[in-house]
Amino acid sequence: ANRDALVGVHEEYAGDPRFNFIALPKNVGKRKAQIAAIRRSCGDLVLNVDSDTILAPDVITRLALKMQDQAVGAAMGQLAASNRSETWLTRLIDMEYWLACNEERAAQARFGAVMCCCGPCAMYRRSALVSLLDQYETQRFRGKPSDFGEDRHLTILMLKAGFRTEYVPEAVAATVVPNSMGPYLRQQLRWARSTFRDTLLAFQLLRGLNIYLTLDVIGQNIGPLLLSLSILAGLAQFVTTGTVPWTACLMIAAMTIVRCSVAAFRARQLRFLGFSLHTLINIFLLLPLKA
Repeated sequence: ANRDALVGVHEEYAGDPRFNFIALPKNVGKRKAQIAAIRRSCGDLVLNVDSDTILAPDVITRLALKMQDQAVGAAMGQLAASNRSETWLTRLIDMEYWLACNEERAAQARFGAVMCCCGPCAMYRRSALVSLLDQYETQRFRGKPSDFGEDRHLTILMLKAGFRTEYVPEAVAATVVPNSMGPYLRQQLRWARSTFRDTLLAFQLLRGLNIYLTLDVIGQNIGPLLLSLSILAGLAQFVTTGTVPWTACLMIAAMTIVRCSVAAFRARQLRFLGFSLHTLINIFLLLPLKA
């Protein structure tokens, strides 16, 4: 619907041989748009950037240096919220991105197996991409063509093909994040579907990876289930006995404080203590939504 707004940009760069715009007849979704561009590309490396993302000047250089190792099929940069100061929610999401990148992705990168090279900023080896495009394009789930979780599925395909996937914290990309609860919950629902689906698809892959990485991935998926069971048990205790499950409440609070304190220490930023608020969002909104 906003094609007219892009005409000026296209015209400005149309005469520059470094750029080649592909205007598809209609909106066919991110996956098919990616594939159309990749099949027209000719460089050794392909950089995927979402339309709402701004790259630091050295991002391409830093990612390309990591890709000099021919065993690496994909590498992602560190994500930050470009609109962090907009609302309390964007501040929380910015911290959530930092934790996802510098705890989860950084830990997985120790084993050369980042499980999801995020869409806003990821570089791929084109020769590897080309060999995987047919699988990527024809992915189906429960009999229907898949239209979500492109970045995670493409990463899984890379790992299954024997390539390493890496994280480069110095390559910083700032992306627009949801500034209100509705869009945020819809985003989290899409991500949850992708995580659960592609974890199931990756079980055979996990057996060949490091045991610690396997435990990490399994823990990410079992953790929300265990938390849900704790909350349901607490509610059942309150309903049947009229007593508050203080032990469970204090345990969840203690785990939250420890996690946020470690993040504040590692990031050298006290603001991460405020990430404790995310636990309430997780318990009262995200868990019911994912269920």
